[in-house]
Amino acid sequence: MKIALKQSNLDRLDDYLMEVSHPQSDKFGKHWTAKQVAETFAPAKESLDEVVAWLGTAGIPEERVGQSQSLGWLNFDATVAEVEDLLKTKYHEYSHPSGSVQAACTEYHIPAKIQQHVDFVTPTLHFDAKLGPPSKERRNVHERREVTPNVGSSIGKPGSGSLPKQGSILSNIRGIISELSMCDEFIVPDCLRFLYRIPPVLTNLQKNPYGIVEYSPQAFLQSDLDLFFANYSKKQVNRSPNLISIDGGFAQTQNQSFGFNGESDLDLEYALTLTNPLPVNLYQVGDPYFSGSFNTFLDALDGSYCAFEGGDDPTQDPQYPDNNFTQGYKGPDECGGAASSKVISTSYSYNEADLTPFYEMRQCQEYAKLGMMGTTFLYSSGDYGVAGNGGQCIDPATGMYNNGTSGLFNPSFPGTCPYITSVGATQVPNNTNILTTKTQPETACETVIFSGGGFSNVFPLPSYQAAAVTSFLTNHPPPYGADRFNNSGTVRAFPDVSANGANYVIAIDGEFSLVFGTSASSPTFGSIVTIINEYRAAAGKGSVGFINPTIYAHPEVFRDVTVGGNRGCGTPGFEAVAGWDPVTGLGTPDTLKLVALYLGMA
Repeated sequence: MKIALKQSNLDRLDDYLMEVSHPQSDKFGKHWTAKQVAETFAPAKESLDEVVAWLGTAGIPEERVGQSQSLGWLNFDATVAEVEDLLKTKYHEYSHPSGSVQAACTEYHIPAKIQQHVDFVTPTLHFDAKLGPPSKERRNVHERREVTPNVGSSIGKPGSGSLPKQGSILSNIRGIISELSMCDEFIVPDCLRFLYRIPPVLTNLQKNPYGIVEYSPQAFLQSDLDLFFANYSKKQVNRSPNLISIDGGFAQTQNQSFGFNGESDLDLEYALTLTNPLPVNLYQVGDPYFSGSFNTFLDALDGSYCAFEGGDDPTQDPQYPDNNFTQGYKGPDECGGAASSKVISTSYSYNEADLTPFYEMRQCQEYAKLGMMGTTFLYSSGDYGVAGNGGQCIDPATGMYNNGTSGLFNPSFPGTCPYITSVGATQVPNNTNILTTKTQPETACETVIFSGGGFSNVFPLPSYQAAAVTSFLTNHPPPYGADRFNNSGTVRAFPDVSANGANYVIAIDGEFSLVFGTSASSPTFGSIVTIINEYRAAAGKGSVGFINPTIYAHPEVFRDVTVGGNRGCGTPGFEAVAGWDPVTGLGTPDTLKLVALYLGMA
């Protein structure tokens, strides 16, 4: 049996994070250890004592009760009779056609004075077995509900709305290998180095590789990496990322097509090339049958998250062992143990409306905790402008998704979480030569995709962003009211920054192709943060951690983007303007200025 205890000090979470992240704080960069975080948010001693005493009165003595390393769980073995007496319930065996058997009850009872100390007890009401994708009939029922089950674990499936979009197949790339004058048509690594003044990486001092997260069955092909390296980074041929398998994740090669390989090939080809010679960790999450979720990834990084606020949602997050498929992952959900990189880029996203506010707030708090430990989390902002994945908007009458031609704007998540950095997309317009133009050579991306951006319906406006958002709404008021977006001026807005997201040249399934999406923007920006950390390491300094408070305090280290928009939901969307905007954020990075800024900080 396991009892999840309520955590302490969550009301101070934002304060703790700002102490180590705000550029004016004398504690900037003094990141916490995992042990400090666990102890600070661990259940109060009173909670531990009260629950142990309650167990004792039910005949389960203290010597039979253990506490998890994360301090959030109490564990003990007990007979069915003991547990039924403890929880005033009856247990039954439930079997599934797959052959799995689960012990559970229909209700359980905890004394009133104990309830304030306990999040939940398991096994009780929830089944651990994942019941597989819903049938067509079940989907029709779910579509009429506010939140559809299994969205959380579907992000890696081919056709998912947050995956990159494929452009033309390139039959001859000889003339565009390093041709900077052609960056309006073909983005290659040298284009990004020139656009964002990315300096060479002269050292390899970090012990913490750049982290790229992929969700099965999305997977890279080594032959594609080598084909890309042979043209753009010859010394890296045969180079691979460090694979960190989570919940059975592996780089599958059975299915090969853009739908299975496009995301991973894109992320890794550019992450490895731009940060060379620094190492890259590949977090491969979930077995090929049940894609992982952001929660299962976070569980593997931080064991305390497994029990936090009741643990993962069995209607959204994969539950292992996977008994639905012969080759499914048969181990338990991974809970801690995976090494956390100091910069982690994820090119996948949900719609904020896909999930419950509780689910999202619980996850967002975990990003804050990991930020306290010095980790930078970056997420792509989406590819459909003010609309959600696949161009979906929200019918204001029913709250359900419509065909995208009208309705409420549909912001992305985790982009709206105030404790991550959301990355939007720009492009080099046609007939623009980045070598000769005297002004910002990029606009908001309006080719194939539109930079995701807007305003949250869940999260409040963070203090670090308040001045920028207020300025936008005051000086450039959008021509829409509350019938389109949350225009209260009191909520989190996104994206925070941008990077190019159009016309990337990638090697995919043995040939070259153009690719579009904020799926390209996030790993590119993450590469820049990784390089900044390397320069800091050479100066004897630690990782930059949560970057938002610093970058909003220093917009001068970005190149403002003032042209373009992010249309969607039958509207032109928002417009890129002087200063921060919900299309391109603060703009595109000037890496040399960012390096100088962070080298001047503790």
